[in-house]
Amino acid sequence: MTTLYSTQCRLHPSLPSSFSSSSSSSFIQCVTFSSSPKRFVAAEASLKSQPASHLTPLQTHQNHGATAATVAPVENDTLIEGLESKLSSVTSLEESLGEVDFEKDENESTVSITVVGASGDLAKKKIFPALFALYYEGCLPKNFTIYGYARSKMTNAELRNMVSKTLTCRIDRSENCSEKMDEFLKRCFYHSGQYDSPENFAALDKKLKEHEGGRISNRLYYLSIPPNIFIDAVKCASLSASSGNGWTRVIVEKPFGRDSDSSAALTRSLKQYLTEDQIFRIDHYLGKELVENLSVLRFSNLIFEPLWSRQYIRNVQLIFSEDFGTEGRGGYFDNYGIIRDIMQNHLLQILALFAMETPVSLDAEDIRNEKVKVLRSMRPIQLEDVVVGQYKGHTRGGVTYPAYTDDKTVPKDSLTPTFAAAALFIDNARWDGVPFLMKAGKALHNKGAEIRVQFRHVPGNLYNRNIGTDLDRATNELVIRVQPDEAIYLKINNKVPGLGMRLDHSKLNLHYAARYSTEIPDAYERLLLDAIEGERRLFIRSDELDAAWSLFTPVLNELEEKKIIPEYYPYGSRGPVGAHYLAAKYKVRWGDLGLDTEQ
Repeated sequence: MTTLYSTQCRLHPSLPSSFSSSSSSSFIQCVTFSSSPKRFVAAEASLKSQPASHLTPLQTHQNHGATAATVAPVENDTLIEGLESKLSSVTSLEESLGEVDFEKDENESTVSITVVGASGDLAKKKIFPALFALYYEGCLPKNFTIYGYARSKMTNAELRNMVSKTLTCRIDRSENCSEKMDEFLKRCFYHSGQYDSPENFAALDKKLKEHEGGRISNRLYYLSIPPNIFIDAVKCASLSASSGNGWTRVIVEKPFGRDSDSSAALTRSLKQYLTEDQIFRIDHYLGKELVENLSVLRFSNLIFEPLWSRQYIRNVQLIFSEDFGTEGRGGYFDNYGIIRDIMQNHLLQILALFAMETPVSLDAEDIRNEKVKVLRSMRPIQLEDVVVGQYKGHTRGGVTYPAYTDDKTVPKDSLTPTFAAAALFIDNARWDGVPFLMKAGKALHNKGAEIRVQFRHVPGNLYNRNIGTDLDRATNELVIRVQPDEAIYLKINNKVPGLGMRLDHSKLNLHYAARYSTEIPDAYERLLLDAIEGERRLFIRSDELDAAWSLFTPVLNELEEKKIIPEYYPYGSRGPVGAHYLAAKYKVRWGDLGLDTEQ
């Protein structure tokens, strides 16, 4: 893949190895940067062809061979002059919305990004804005095209109008914003079709080829559609609209099934048309800045790694809360519930990253291998270690808040949990006996996601009489606030200035908004860029998925078979009382309910 990036784009240390080891990452062009962030100097590179990535695993083994080509050095200005000349002013609306015809060079590559389900909320609110942010930062390849694909009838102009309403520029980088938006929208097109129609995807393929203009074609499909039509779309895209001489990759949104059996069936079906290297299972929480920083915090700071074990850590809490209910998504949510929607994927993935052993390298496979080891070491979840709840109607301050079952799309007798808390254990030498407490819920008192690491009490503490009987308040705690208002802080005991010996609880606080002037990129930006680059570190491998479902499926089945009635809690409260009893069972106090939750 020919990749030209500005200095604003990060490059992973593992990127070269991940590219060379991947059959999907066929073409690489190394670049060196000039002093100007918008200008590049292309270095000579060797391009090696790989088996066509649209072939099935069986067909791939039948097609081997390699050819070599050389990309000649390109002057700084000529890299962008083709785009500038073709985006000159036009006199009519039709011309301004027409196709962009780039200067053709058979040694160059192009990336075609197709958003399947382009008329949906996820595409409008997250995917298109993320793609624009990458374009604005200069992180997309020189030659790229974006296609929206959905059943809705829409013209190119109508798609652009829809997309333009959701595009924003960085607060700290807003220069030339409208100009950049216009340039980006000229790269966006639309094709209407059914998700199970090979003919419609063949027509899309024809349009993509017109834009690719004989270049090396790389294609990325983002499936922003319900899971029941994943396979139809993948089949049609693979057989009718795959790249013939570059890579083809497919991003699959969760849910990846609803239990072990359905997840395994989905994986088998996907692998009829794609190899594992072509499948990018996205969990957007892995793209969040503070989650990606977990391994940096632990493995690059000597102060933390020696403490990262049962010897010093008393418990770990993974907490997710939303201050709103299902808000019209009740029909979808009722089929999954909070455990499948949040705990089995987002929180469990964070747990695996937190608890894994030091990987051999930063290569995607090395990191994912360690995560799988953690998941396979986890003790089966017992029903008595799980608390489920469901929010009920509540009136506060003259405002009436609805119950979960007041949603017209939810059955009145639904037992689907909107809140869950669970105690999990990792049976290995590092974490033996340490409770990992998960808590996730909707319609709670606040919105946030955080990791709390509570350390053990100081043995023989000299200052016990100064601290008092509440030892929990004197416990050191590391808090990683994933969202909102990202921060990392460490709670310590400190002497209050004065002549007496009075101790208080203080925080060593890294508040991102105060420390860094740059705006934190959205998780989808990072993950889309990784998929384009072929970096799989933050995507979920099939054996990871199997291990995750193996952990949660038995207790999910038990909850449903026994028709466990959830504990009801008022909308806007701190959740069911049962969650506190669960924590107390393991001599733990939920950290997010203390006095330290303010900034």
